[in-house]
Order: sequence, then structure tokens, then C-alpha cells
Amino acid sequence: MTNLIQILIQLVSGAAGGNAVGKAAPKISLGSLGDTITGLLGGLGGGALSGGLAGLLGGGDIGSIIANVVGGGVGGGVLTAIVGAIKNMVAKK
Repeated sequence: MTNLIQILIQLVSGAAGGNAVGKAAPKISLGSLGDTITGLLGGLGGGALSGGLAGLLGGGDIGSIIANVVGGGVGGGVLTAIVGAIKNMVAKK
């Protein structure tokens, strides 16, 4: 699979993960645009870190796709939660 396709999968999964966290935990939401942008960035990071997962899943195209979706979605959700929590801590001071 080409790198461009992998990056697109990571971006879309990250945006979905970021928006899912924003909807599930409105107190840490950064707003729709903020959740999406943070999710995009987290998706790239999470997808890059999930490269080892692709090897465990067989390393083929389907394994790579699953690894990129999971890594991107989790990375986007985690980064959105972290940034939202930091924003709330700063706002309270």
C-alpha cells in the first residue's frame, strides 16, 4: 500500500477519533473544528506508532489498513483528550 493512502487513512481515522472523544466527553471538547484538527494530528502520530501492529496482523494490505485505522483513531482520540484536558486546566487558573 502506498504511503499516501496510509496517511489518508490515518487522517480520516484520527479526525473520527477526535470527534468521537469530543462528543463523548463534552467537557474536554475543543469544538467541532478543534476536535477535528487535533484528531488529524493525533491520527498521524498514532498511525505512525502503529506500524508494529501491522506486522503482528500479517503485514499484508488488510493488516496494514486495520493497523492504520486503529492507530489513527486511537491517536486522534487520545491527543484530543489530552489537549482538551490541558485547555481546561489552563482556563481554571
